[in-house]
Amino acid sequence: MQAKFTLIALIVACVLIIGCTNTQTQALIPVNESTKEAAQRIAKENIIVDGHVDVPYRVEANWVDVTQATDKGDFDYPRAIAGGLDAPFMSIYVPASLDNSVESTVLANRLIDSVEAIVGRAPDKFALAYSVNDVQNNFKEGKISLPMGMENGSPIQGSLDTLQHFYNRGIRYITLAHSQSNHISDSSYDLRRQWKGLSPFGKTLIGEMNNLGIMIDISHVSDDAFYQTIELSKAPVIASHSSLRRFTPGFERNMSDDMITKLAENGGVIMINFGSGFVSPAARMWRDKMGEKRQSLIATFGEDSQQVSDFNDQYKQENPYPFASLDMVLDHIDHVAELVGIDYIGIGSDYDGVGDSLPTGLKDVSTFPNLVEGLLKREYTEGDIKKILNENLLRVWAAVETQTQRE
Repeated sequence: MQAKFTLIALIVACVLIIGCTNTQTQALIPVNESTKEAAQRIAKENIIVDGHVDVPYRVEANWVDVTQATDKGDFDYPRAIAGGLDAPFMSIYVPASLDNSVESTVLANRLIDSVEAIVGRAPDKFALAYSVNDVQNNFKEGKISLPMGMENGSPIQGSLDTLQHFYNRGIRYITLAHSQSNHISDSSYDLRRQWKGLSPFGKTLIGEMNNLGIMIDISHVSDDAFYQTIELSKAPVIASHSSLRRFTPGFERNMSDDMITKLAENGGVIMINFGSGFVSPAARMWRDKMGEKRQSLIATFGEDSQQVSDFNDQYKQENPYPFASLDMVLDHIDHVAELVGIDYIGIGSDYDGVGDSLPTGLKDVSTFPNLVEGLLKREYTEGDIKKILNENLLRVWAAVETQTQRE
């Protein structure tokens, strides 16, 4: 009898040990692997999706061949390989100054041409990506995917046929507005709020984007436009490059806790922007004060005055920019995880889009392993990190594709 009980006890102990071991393999890195080594491995073994990289507009303004190493900017092929970046959404950015002009549509097409040209120059390094399957297959082939998102819906020009055209050209998300209210939506930066959210066309556009399989991006829009979009969309939506208003009070471009909660209820994802002004209250205040002083000089001396021309360099010399840190970016990720869970977080760095304001430790696309290492040090599991790096965004993209199939 004693032997029987001993055998049973041993079996139970083994089951418990196996169960614990399986749990720990999900949570812990191998004992013989340093945190830095683990971060490098995770960055290399897993797809890294970045929701917003402004390469097309950068090369439009000052052409360089990003299939090779470049001296400036935040992205090129060697640095992307070093950082493990596999699917940067190329931002087809159209400035708000071109709203309501044919040139906005012309520019959007030209920027798409430039993305296609990158692939054409180096088809062994890059490939276009029109679907989740494309991203996954390109990764297996060792190629960097270049999916595209349009930042500012101005080029649509109020035409659903033009929307179809841009879908056909590869646009897979559209940021409804940028720095000014347009024919689709009010902007978080624009005090006029002419539509009190979405325009009548904008409300129609939400359904058509669902039908076509284009993700809806609510970065840049006003709060009212966000809530109306969440109410209207039949598919999850994204914030392709936004951070948290909790850390930058009064900065409407970032998302409030209530908005993040609603986004999670919708099944969407917030992709954290790395720009110092998006993650650091000190950097945000620095920018605001700089703007106030510049406006004061304009009011006193005129916009074309020497005082205004000299102001930026002088201000920066006298008031060094307070760069954010990697830890501040991680604080934003932590808060979303605590607020709604790990399933609603992604990366939307805004590389090549926020100038020289990037945080220490995240200065270009080669530094993604630093982000992974920081997450490991904060005791995120490897499974959690995979969700942040790609799985959450790819889940949303797949859901948008599935919604299209249902229509």
